[in-house]
Amino acid sequence: MAVNIPNFIFDFDSTIVPFETLDELAKILIHEQPNSESIVQEIQGLTAKAMEGSLSFHESLKQRLALLKPNRAHLTQLSTYFLQNMTASILRNKKFFQTYAEHIYIISGGFIEMIHPIAKNLGIPLSHCYANRFIYDYEGNIIGIDEQNLLAHDQGKANQLKQLKLSGRVIVIGDGYTDYEIKAQGIADSFFCFTEVIHREKIAQYADAIIPELDSLFELCGLPYSSPQITKKALLLENIHPFAKNILEAQGFLVESLKTSLPEEILQTKLKDISLLGIRSKTKISSTLIQHAPQLESIGAFCIGTNQIDLTACKQKAIAVFNAPFSNTRSVVELAMGEIIILLRKIIDANFALHKGNWQKKADNCFEVRGKTLGIIGYGKIGSQLSVLAEAHGMQVIYYDIEEKLPLGNAKPIDTLEKLLKLSDVISIHVDGRKENKHLIHAGNIQLIKKGAYLINLARGHIIDIDALVNVLKSGHLHGAAIDVFPEEPDENGPNFITALQGIPNVILTPHIGGSTLEAQQNIAEFVAHRLNEYIERGSTLHSVNMPQLQLPSISGYHRVIHIHKNTPGILAQINAIFAQHSVNIEGQYLKTDESIGYVITDVTQDYDGNILTALQNIKHTLKVRILY
Repeated sequence: MAVNIPNFIFDFDSTIVPFETLDELAKILIHEQPNSESIVQEIQGLTAKAMEGSLSFHESLKQRLALLKPNRAHLTQLSTYFLQNMTASILRNKKFFQTYAEHIYIISGGFIEMIHPIAKNLGIPLSHCYANRFIYDYEGNIIGIDEQNLLAHDQGKANQLKQLKLSGRVIVIGDGYTDYEIKAQGIADSFFCFTEVIHREKIAQYADAIIPELDSLFELCGLPYSSPQITKKALLLENIHPFAKNILEAQGFLVESLKTSLPEEILQTKLKDISLLGIRSKTKISSTLIQHAPQLESIGAFCIGTNQIDLTACKQKAIAVFNAPFSNTRSVVELAMGEIIILLRKIIDANFALHKGNWQKKADNCFEVRGKTLGIIGYGKIGSQLSVLAEAHGMQVIYYDIEEKLPLGNAKPIDTLEKLLKLSDVISIHVDGRKENKHLIHAGNIQLIKKGAYLINLARGHIIDIDALVNVLKSGHLHGAAIDVFPEEPDENGPNFITALQGIPNVILTPHIGGSTLEAQQNIAEFVAHRLNEYIERGSTLHSVNMPQLQLPSISGYHRVIHIHKNTPGILAQINAIFAQHSVNIEGQYLKTDESIGYVITDVTQDYDGNILTALQNIKHTLKVRILY
């Protein structure tokens, strides 16, 4: 029987997000204004009065804004925070918003600058979002709100909904008096009080129903939708950006996120019931660990490199591995370019002297980057982008790579590493961590570098022979260096890190932070988490580093069966024979192989039984069988 889907009107503050916007904005500004703590308390009091209906919304809004002095930058910061911290049941039921997007509206006394990014993330059309709008001066300071907006005034939500003239049943979901007001004026059929974030007793008494979390809504409305069951576990290590956790939780995963890596023996125990594992560069995934992870389906390397993972062992167990080859490229490139300028101007030494009270204004051995030759070792994603940025600063760019690469701009390829070392004023290394690159720069060839040149390594710690580098720096052969990666690095932050490079003039030492910007970590988290989701939800292996590449559409109304096997002739015929024996009609089929494994995806139209699965698993050379729908 068809279900008549109602129109859902959602509040925003303390409903879709577990905060009141102006309260959180006040907390951001707490260190920027005198008497800030008392201001926060006063704003929270005004918010509470408005929510309970003891103070008009317009007056409350006017008084709260008068206490704050925010600008556009504060809103951007707050918006990012909201995206990372949505209400749990809202985030968990993201598919509900996507499924019924045309029936869902946000009507809020909050602000559209906060609401649009959240709505976009949930899949709600931006045209269905109604809220207040700030007015800014030319410097981005907030000087007021749009008084022409209905929502800036009392009964604003009711009047806004009245203008929409929605047909069919209307249900309001919120936590405050202004949400109840819509029902009280006869514009909505029902008011459901949402209490997951805050339970306002005075408001709850007006409600047609209490919703302790969003899942309760589905049964109340008889919706053909079931909230996701949290049955699979994901483990994220090494302080991966919270966006990854949010994305995975929205897909029904129970996620544990830790700030550090784990010793192998502890990780071995943890992996026994883990389906998804997220790591960065410090966690080593050996074949032994893989043997102790019977439920592991995919690994996300939330970084560029995958040398820390035994990709062959993962492939043999049909575990797909994904990384983020592009997401932090810009961050690394910007750091490299900045270090080039800082080294050539001897900024580190000047800064250190001045901190000690020693004024040293001089130009000895200080140079412009314009006209200097930058030699890039490794002309991949990072090296080639650095090439463009350096050329924009007036540098001449040459590069060396073991593979033929198309030069960008006026960059010129050099046929040998030795020749590049001799020609370059600055050398920046951007190669991968394969074992062949260990001591790529060593005592034998480091002397070939032009006298007075500079060396930068933002790639891997074992690429440079540190002792050889120390010798040429102390002898004055090199004028400076910038090192972000080291042969041995601590597993966690803390004191007592030691390297022979410490104390040498004009040497920049950074703790492996080349890609450590908020933008890069957020981009990495989103990119890898979405790849993991697409693999689990659709079977898509696009961007996997160890599986045949297949990009698959989402489906509805069918079952999707995945068969992963050793690449042996005749497997596809055996799979189809089993479906034929059980009278299963195939709606679509995809096959991709590489030199060692085959990946077959079959969409079928009717229910399957256990005998089919058993038969598929019993095919010789089968590695794994997965049922997605």
